[in-house]
Amino acid sequence: MSVKSCFLSKAVLWLWILLLVFSFTAGCNGNGDVGTGDEDAAVSDPGEVETPRDPVIVKLEGGDAGFPSPFGHYPRMRGTVMKYVFDSLLEPDEEQCTLWLAEKWDISEDGKTHDIYLREGVKWHDGEEMTAKDVVFSFEYYLEHPPVFIGEVITKAGYIQSIEAVSDYQVKIITSGPDATFYCEAGMMRIIPEHIWKDIDDPYEFTDEGALIGCGPFILTDYSKEHGTYRYEAFEDYWGPKPRVDVIEMVPVSDEILAFENGDITITRITPDLLSRFENNDEFLVVESPALAGTMISFNMNKNELFKKKEFRQAFNHAIDKEEIIQKVMRGAAKPGSPGILPIDHQWYNSNQPKYQHNPEKALELLKEAGVDGSLSFELLVSEGPEVRVGELLKEQLAKVNIDLKVTSVDSKSRDARANEGNYEMAILSMGAWGLDADYLRLRYYSQLEEGSGGSATGLLGNNQGYVNAEVDRLCLEQLRETDRAKRKQVIFKLQEVLAEDVPEIPLYNNYYYFVFRPEEYDGWTFMFDHAMMTHAKFSFLER
Repeated sequence: MSVKSCFLSKAVLWLWILLLVFSFTAGCNGNGDVGTGDEDAAVSDPGEVETPRDPVIVKLEGGDAGFPSPFGHYPRMRGTVMKYVFDSLLEPDEEQCTLWLAEKWDISEDGKTHDIYLREGVKWHDGEEMTAKDVVFSFEYYLEHPPVFIGEVITKAGYIQSIEAVSDYQVKIITSGPDATFYCEAGMMRIIPEHIWKDIDDPYEFTDEGALIGCGPFILTDYSKEHGTYRYEAFEDYWGPKPRVDVIEMVPVSDEILAFENGDITITRITPDLLSRFENNDEFLVVESPALAGTMISFNMNKNELFKKKEFRQAFNHAIDKEEIIQKVMRGAAKPGSPGILPIDHQWYNSNQPKYQHNPEKALELLKEAGVDGSLSFELLVSEGPEVRVGELLKEQLAKVNIDLKVTSVDSKSRDARANEGNYEMAILSMGAWGLDADYLRLRYYSQLEEGSGGSATGLLGNNQGYVNAEVDRLCLEQLRETDRAKRKQVIFKLQEVLAEDVPEIPLYNNYYYFVFRPEEYDGWTFMFDHAMMTHAKFSFLER
């Protein structure tokens, strides 16, 4: 039987069971041939009869995001199409990486030994029990066959020195040294069943039914690459919080707002100009996301020695009117970028750092301190869309301090390529993932980062823009080696203060999104602490 035909037969069986239960209930209420023989008793005690509820179906805007195994999905949507099916040791809630398949996680004082205690009674979708052997297998298999998402620290040569199953429900991992990122990076890896994957030599081509057996809250019952559709049904034997929905469907739509108004999807993201359409209507609820995406100015210090002067970068910051950009480009749906890089809505944002008010006069003073006498001219590389308007506004603002920006607009792929190659002078970079673990400050600004390190967490650039600051380097390493959360947070706070003073890059704004939904239809939506899309949060579909 093919994967799809098996999915369809399961869906038909589910529907048949619902109809059977409904028919039986109707008979018990005296509307059919089945009865108790005592109608008065039936009326006086309606609690004896349970009326089946309609299945709760949530429909999301979709499109093909790849085969939903840890190896087959596309990076877009952060692998959401796969995460409904596969659980991990930890899951992100609104505050942190919280214990999930792991019931307890002990880290030794030297930060090298991790004792992970697993929940008992966790079942795979095929009924087999998940044990420590599956966790050990997953780590070892991923080292040989990297999935789409895997933390840099896990793949670093020699970092994991040993991993063993101490018992059916305890895993011990010994590392070469302390690393503050290991807990969440290792914890967020999707666990796969050994009894299915152990004989698979090429996981990237494995698309049989077994490739979709996880221990997550939902089972994939249909997927069409051609149409970009997915259907998930709640897993009845799920170990954790009960799913609040019976079915999740993902369907592509041509007009998301129209699809929402027609009831074709359950929730949608709207732009500020559409707020009035939904805000004063009791049928809808509008929710604002955390501001965890953003746009910044990057200086390529390898291209221009002037960029290496702190006074010049500070002057640039004072010359910019961030509020004007937010109002004219983002229509108010953004917050000013923090000079310490971490956005205002980041869980470790430090509000006690240098501020740069829009002050052209101060900018001119700082330019003189940087040795600038006369006018300057630079190329500003931007992508298409809103970035063009950002570039135009920056050109107007910088002209007031005798700086001419020549705005060069290219398509997004060309901009990304030039940024990665270091083929630019100044660039506007827009990216998500500003809410990730604060170690991304090291991945962007540590001057000794190995070539190719950092991965997707760095956005478009790693440390190849030529920025060097000895104090930043020291703090980057200190926070990485500090496994005590409270102490590490203080180091990150200090690092933000140093970065805000030194201005290696200029975050212009961090944008947020407006989501609208009908509470009477479904109201379980929530966010993850590091991500602004509530439709990507597993907790949006589970009891809390």
